[in-house]
Amino acid sequence: MFKFYVEEELSCKIEGTGKFIAKKGAMVAFKGNFKFDKMLLGPDNGGGVMGSLLGLAKRKLTGENIELMTVEGSGVIYLAKNAYHVSVFELEPGDCLSVESENLLAFPTDLKYDIRFIGSGVLSQKGLATTVLNNFSNLPQQVAVITDGNPLMLEAPCVVDPDAVVAWTSEANGGGDPSVSMNNFSWKTAIGQTSGESYQFQFNQTNQMVLVQPSERLSGLKVSVD
Repeated sequence: MFKFYVEEELSCKIEGTGKFIAKKGAMVAFKGNFKFDKMLLGPDNGGGVMGSLLGLAKRKLTGENIELMTVEGSGVIYLAKNAYHVSVFELEPGDCLSVESENLLAFPTDLKYDIRFIGSGVLSQKGLATTVLNNFSNLPQQVAVITDGNPLMLEAPCVVDPDAVVAWTSEANGGGDPSVSMNNFSWKTAIGQTSGESYQFQFNQTNQMVLVQPSERLSGLKVSVD
């Protein structure tokens, strides 16, 4: 079994023996013996080739598809991407992590990797879906996530910019997705003359953790009148 550590903020140190899944090309160094294989279809979640094909189709359709690789062996390996900051989430049995696909760095094979549709996502750049990792195992599991800049970790209740949110925890299959707050929506919003803070994501689940990055993604809604 592998253990994940944040190393000097900008890399993830993973130590142990076994197999895990990582963003393709994220390895920067290792000590020991490791084998790397690109995943052509993605994790099958126990469903064999058909499970992999269905998962790939869903990710392609929603824009949540990223290139992944399996890492197998023993020793110590370091992962990083573009000098982004690394955060490690600890998921207890029954926990779930929702994460923007491009921010996912590494996760164990024991987690179920899937896509969930969320109506509130229509206002964000990523659309109606989010990548989810469910811990249906009997052991705690870890997930490494990257952020563009030094991240901010908040505990719900909190309100965040949908273009800055990276990941949030919840109970597996137990909701926890954000609701949309539009308290600052006005006629100026309709013509594109806004403060840039017309709507937010509101998180309310007890003990929920929300990860935000200081670099906002470009919004999918661009309407303006000069």
